[in-house]
Amino acid sequence: MELENKIIVVTGGASGIGREMCRRFAREGAKKIVVADLDAAGAAAVAEEIDGISMGVDVSDESQIVNLIETAENDVGPIDLFCSNAGIGIGKGIDTPDDVWQTIWEVNTMAHVWAARALVPRMIARGGGYLLNTSSAAGLLSQIGSVTYAVTKHAAVALAEWLSITYGDRGIKVSVLCPQAVRTAMTAKGPGVAGVDGMIEPEAAVEAVVETLREERFLVLPHPEVAEYIKRKTSDYDRWLTGMRRLQQQYRRADS
Repeated sequence: MELENKIIVVTGGASGIGREMCRRFAREGAKKIVVADLDAAGAAAVAEEIDGISMGVDVSDESQIVNLIETAENDVGPIDLFCSNAGIGIGKGIDTPDDVWQTIWEVNTMAHVWAARALVPRMIARGGGYLLNTSSAAGLLSQIGSVTYAVTKHAAVALAEWLSITYGDRGIKVSVLCPQAVRTAMTAKGPGVAGVDGMIEPEAAVEAVVETLREERFLVLPHPEVAEYIKRKTSDYDRWLTGMRRLQQQYRRADS
């Protein structure tokens, strides 16, 4: 997909990777970008910068996602690319309270489900469209120290896979963004174990996004090392689990 003259929606667009997506897509010549975020003022600031449109949206509420899509399509035009990018990192162990589990589940996983539920039928009816879902390398590997993040990001990858398998022959293209540590508000206190291969800037992550969209590939891997880690995991699962335990021990020592 070339981004020129496309109508694009970006959730979580007020900061971090989402904000850089909006800026880069504008430079690529997008026809119009809808910047959506829980931080309505931040979304408005980004929209003003790129001559876009902003909406305050809580992606943990399906009705607000549906309204975002309906408003964008009614006021701007058919959405060519929907970037379901908003995400959070809360919770740690299996004793994390159910309400925290529910919140991260809704934002990191169900928001993608709700967007696809509303958009896929529309896109199929008009001959196709593109979904870009933001997950994490944690969705392909795991997240030491946070079961809530690992599980919800795995689910996001699984959903993207299923969408591609089910609708790929009907004009729906799907990519999933799976970075390690990126310099955003989520990593403001340090990258943790996700920074094992270094911290990259949002611009680098979005460069990988643009390249992958152009080639219409599934995995967006701003950290190319992740591809090798996936191979190690699938070639010998037990050995990979042993290695992850060692990494966890190193992380705990460094964190103590």
